[in-house]
Amino acid sequence: MVSCNIERLEEKIKTFSKFGDTGNGGITRFSLSPEALEARKEFKKRMEAIGATVVTDDMANMYATIPGSEDLPAIMSGSHLDSVRQGGNYDGVLGVLSAMEVVETIVKEKIPHRHPITVVVWTNEEGARFEPAMMSSGVICGKFDKDVVLASEAKDIPGYTFGEALENSGFKGDIANRMSPDKYAALVELHIEQGPVLENEGYDIGVVEGVCGMINYEFTFRGQAGHAGTTPMIYRKDALYAAVKTIQYLHDELDTLDGKLVYTTGKISAHPNIHTIIPDEVKFTLDARHQNPEVIKQVLEIIRKIPKEVEKCEVTCKEAWSRKTVRFTPDLVDYVEKSANDYGYTSKRLYSGPGHDAQYVTDIIPTAMIFVPSVGGHSHCELEYTPIEYCLKGANVLLKTLLYIDQHS
Repeated sequence: MVSCNIERLEEKIKTFSKFGDTGNGGITRFSLSPEALEARKEFKKRMEAIGATVVTDDMANMYATIPGSEDLPAIMSGSHLDSVRQGGNYDGVLGVLSAMEVVETIVKEKIPHRHPITVVVWTNEEGARFEPAMMSSGVICGKFDKDVVLASEAKDIPGYTFGEALENSGFKGDIANRMSPDKYAALVELHIEQGPVLENEGYDIGVVEGVCGMINYEFTFRGQAGHAGTTPMIYRKDALYAAVKTIQYLHDELDTLDGKLVYTTGKISAHPNIHTIIPDEVKFTLDARHQNPEVIKQVLEIIRKIPKEVEKCEVTCKEAWSRKTVRFTPDLVDYVEKSANDYGYTSKRLYSGPGHDAQYVTDIIPTAMIFVPSVGGHSHCELEYTPIEYCLKGANVLLKTLLYIDQHS
């Protein structure tokens, strides 16, 4: 069975970890920052060195393609090179590096393939510098308005827009180079799991069936400010106390639903946020995710049962944003599972909680994803780590999956 090269793959990981190195085992590599541009240049240099043709589109998405033996649409694989602040060396970038290693293996081992094979680098997946996340794949897949995202302002440089960064990057290309169904047959994206399931349950590979649907709601509680030392408890309209009781209600009720449901109160604010004043306005968010739309409906029912008044405080809520469950192409998902079996790797079918560029691409062309374990479930932090042996297994499954698609498309 043909295998990617573990030494080459490890060298790629080590080299790209230098671009934006924080000195603490991680990276800060914001989209189109100097560090990200250095990583892009390294990507271009390496792909051209093995005979790939590299082009960019109008959103600076990069496409590095080796030819196939027939005039057919290309098969894509890749992910993103940008990171969050003080992120790790695997989120996103491992999908790019694994695809690079797969293509290098195909070239050096002279593996026959009918379709051209393209390694793609999506621009601004994280949204850490310019919002929204998955920006450029979203634009070309019709999810976002290009003019709106071009005006998105950088979080690190006030007033500096994504459009300006795009113009200054040297990687803005032709709109004609965009991914489209006439030019591309399929996409397979490899990614770290970003969670603890594969490691804790002893699996080598995650066979990703789709991306969980989610809702995000913001709740507002309005009470009455007052002096902390003079207002008797029976007369208070404490917005924070009302919020706490509602959070407890949500936890108690949501815990009765399906065990795969995950939910988070990740953001909370209290006004005036002074220790001697009773809070008069408190806001918090609820993020809930599940693959089954019926479970999400149950979450909404629980939200709707929250009274309009809690502990004498007015309660309102609104949807901040949401997404429907995304299901990847069944045949491609089966190829991922079959590829893992071919190598003798253990695998588990699962859904992704986080979003990925692949969830937008699947509306345009057949798509699948491969997960590899994350040690401790760590991601979006400097502790993020996947042992090279697992990285190699993921790359091998990616290689075999692309070859199955090549044979059957």
